Amino acid sequence: MTADLAPVRSATSGTSAPATRVKSSASTTSQHKYPRGHLGYLSEREAEALENFKTCLEERGVWKRGPPASHDDQTLLRYLRARRWVVEEAYKQFKDTEDWRAANNIDTLYRTIELDSYEQSRRLYPQWTGRRDRRGIPLYVFEIRHLDSKTVSEYERQGAKGTFSDAKTDGKTPSGLLRLFALYENLTRFSQPFCTQLTDREHPDVPVTMSTNIVDISGVGLKQFWNLKSHMQAASTLATAHYPETLDRIFIIGAPMFFSTVWGWIKRWFDPITVSKIFVLSSQEVRPTLEAFIDPRNIPKKYGGELDYSFGQLGVPDPEWEGVIEWDNGYTSFPSGPMVWEDIDHGRRVACVGLGRENGTLRSVRICTMPKVWPPASGGEGVNGEKASAEGGGAQTNGEVSERTQTPGEAKNDAAQTEEALTNGELVEKLKLTEENNGAKVAPAAPAAATATA
Repeated sequence: MTADLAPVRSATSGTSAPATRVKSSASTTSQHKYPRGHLGYLSEREAEALENFKTCLEERGVWKRGPPASHDDQTLLRYLRARRWVVEEAYKQFKDTEDWRAANNIDTLYRTIELDSYEQSRRLYPQWTGRRDRRGIPLYVFEIRHLDSKTVSEYERQGAKGTFSDAKTDGKTPSGLLRLFALYENLTRFSQPFCTQLTDREHPDVPVTMSTNIVDISGVGLKQFWNLKSHMQAASTLATAHYPETLDRIFIIGAPMFFSTVWGWIKRWFDPITVSKIFVLSSQEVRPTLEAFIDPRNIPKKYGGELDYSFGQLGVPDPEWEGVIEWDNGYTSFPSGPMVWEDIDHGRRVACVGLGRENGTLRSVRICTMPKVWPPASGGEGVNGEKASAEGGGAQTNGEVSERTQTPGEAKNDAAQTEEALTNGELVEKLKLTEENNGAKVAPAAPAAATATA
């Protein structure tokens, strides 16, 4: 498909840039040339780093090969991309995360959280719209104005009680924040695995491990930003450290005139490469930019699209799911609360199971089922019709989600990338705002092998 972009204007300068044509949905991929660096599209150096990383983790007793492996290859690759393929640095971040998860019983937190507590968190923080961008990556929306100081204080007060799940904490992570990480678990254990199984995307052979985010800061005053500073800093720091490479890009919409002042301290919470994934859009830029990355039918009407979606509601089912998903137990859409995917029918299908605790009783209810296409059958044809190769490393599933059979992945050389699979570099450059224009300097795009830490 093709899409013409209207002239892109600087958020503050008002000057026009030449129109840019998006050649296909492939050209709307990440500035780091997605899917390079992802499973099945590893350079020789990256594939070697993955194998060295596995050996390092196994020798130090923090990872098991299986089958099934304790962590799948796409998860390990997130740490390698975050640490620019430096094995020792990736090991340190991985080990720190595993220690943090164990000390705070994150798996127990996710499986036993009270549904009311989960819903309180869900309605305050980034929410999945039920839709995806042009690459099949889940689209999230976050309206900051709902996080006023009174709401945050009450949220933290209730969280500090520590009675919303069976999990115990290390006393170091603010208990008021722990509920927030049930949402990150939902991203990595429900939304991303679900989008991975959907084949109506450009690279159905690549497991989905990222998200696209629209962050709406309209109506937020300087005082509110200041009052949220400590809360947002703590949440951002923990998320960056323990959920690396789950973010592809953030589009910030509705920035007030004083945002350059706020941005000066917000950007310090993030690694410079993460900062390079954040784009501040003027009102004139919102619709053409979002349409370059997201089909209009999946963009909320509020931002110039066709989707009838408002912040706070649950995700809107996509008509593209029809004939793929079979709903169970009266469900016609995904409910609130923690969910995971489990193998059924001898591994031919996967089932979405709702977890959590409702009125003191643990929930375990099947929401729906769908065909299992990832990972492809061992030694067989992948979903893109290509033979799997052992060069790219296995495609095991994280044992936290379900037990699947280890399957070789496919490694492709950077040189094998077609023009259609490369980034529209002109568009990315036009999206970047300079220090002189808005005071929110975006770091230069990193090399293809290096991506963000969040």
